[in-house]
Amino acid sequence: MLKRISAVEAASLIKNGDNLGLSGFTPAGTAKAVTRALAEIAKKDIDAGKEFKVGIFTGASTGQSTDGVLAEIGAIKYRAPYTTNPSFRKHVNMGEIAYNDIHLSQMAQEVRYGFLGDVDWAIIEVCDIEEMGDKTRVYLTAAGGISPTVARLAKNGVILELNAFHSPNAKYLHDVYEPKDPPLREPIMITKVTDRIGTPYLEIETKRIVGVVECDIPDEARAFSERDEVTDNIGHRVAEFLVKEMQRGIIPSTFLPLQSGVGSTANAILGALGHDKNIPDFNVYTEVLQDSIVGLMQEGRVKAASTCSLTVSNECLKQIYNNINDFKGRLTMRQSEISNSPEVIRRLGVIGINTAIECDIYGNANSTHICGTKMMNGIGGAGDFERNAFLSIFTCASVAKGGLISAIVPFVSHQDHSEHDVNIIVTEQGIADLRGKSPIQRAHAVIENCAHPDYKQLLWDYLKIAQMGQTHHNLPAALAMHDTFLRKGDMRLTDFAEYVK
Repeated sequence: MLKRISAVEAASLIKNGDNLGLSGFTPAGTAKAVTRALAEIAKKDIDAGKEFKVGIFTGASTGQSTDGVLAEIGAIKYRAPYTTNPSFRKHVNMGEIAYNDIHLSQMAQEVRYGFLGDVDWAIIEVCDIEEMGDKTRVYLTAAGGISPTVARLAKNGVILELNAFHSPNAKYLHDVYEPKDPPLREPIMITKVTDRIGTPYLEIETKRIVGVVECDIPDEARAFSERDEVTDNIGHRVAEFLVKEMQRGIIPSTFLPLQSGVGSTANAILGALGHDKNIPDFNVYTEVLQDSIVGLMQEGRVKAASTCSLTVSNECLKQIYNNINDFKGRLTMRQSEISNSPEVIRRLGVIGINTAIECDIYGNANSTHICGTKMMNGIGGAGDFERNAFLSIFTCASVAKGGLISAIVPFVSHQDHSEHDVNIIVTEQGIADLRGKSPIQRAHAVIENCAHPDYKQLLWDYLKIAQMGQTHHNLPAALAMHDTFLRKGDMRLTDFAEYVK
């Protein structure tokens, strides 16, 4: 019989300098009880003048109960990969946390390869436990993440959080599969969105489970901004573009699986696609599922969906659990290295739709840093999908901060996604199709179709002073709009003459 322990007892096992491997992907399915207790223990040590810092390996972001509380007291020494927590972001930008922004498809394997150091403890949230003698089967909750990898590698053992908030019905949604490492790796045999290649449970050696912490804590679902005229405009433009691509035979008449990032723009795009009668019922192969996709599944517009995480409201999550018979054959949760696998994405022909902070006139995209230095969020899975997608689409509003910032710039201040991998850029102003175009042709398409009217002439002026070559640039002026914003608070005040004297 597995030992029941309190969250404080579990947290007391963790020592300064330990590395924690956590379940979950976004706040869905991640540890909450033990990390809260760990923050209280760490704070006492820190207040007493002792050092207490841990490293954290996760599937993606977590919630306030992990990234937030530990960052606020200075108890995180290292963290990878993606994150969205505002407190964590603040301390990263203050230089207090060593943050490693890794493509989500690579996180589990980099842990297995030993690139990031040892995993000392795994903390796995589960909805059910079956003791089978030497082996114990545990059933994950609202996300796949990197749980199999960290549970297997944890040197000191595994702590289970048995969270009563999650229905045992979650067990019908999971496909747990961990690939082998090279040179023994085999093809990932997913040829359809609905394919399952693993087991519904994670199997752990019973002797390695040090205790079970019982809790009842809701997922800390993030609230996204409401859709507005700009996001709806972007959504309709994407839908119209994909319809035209299907009508001219580029996209098959049966359509292709969709991937979409998170947030209000993603919801607007999915809403527009779902309500466009020219688009047939479609499948989703993505890393995160939002409420909008669940609604489209209930309406029959989304036939099936594969994801790593149910990044949904708690009300929506309860709907899924309570109507499990409607979802268990159509909704599959996988590990992040499978949901984001380049091999599978390319095989299925996924259409990738992601959001950028800014794009430059040549098609490079920045999805992580404000003005090149301040981390906003990690790269997440955008790079996994856009590099391998059938079509790679990036969306953004043409301006931010009430027009003080242009999202279309001469040169991105931080590059996450290369021009070589970006097919389409969409703003509320229009669509730039970059396929088959030279750099200068891309620049003309982006400025003419995507730039806000307040910035269009400024961007044309930049091209006039750019030096000739395969890619036209004036290096002293390439980041002039960013520099002007930092000095004057308004990119529209840029005078390129200041930079080219």
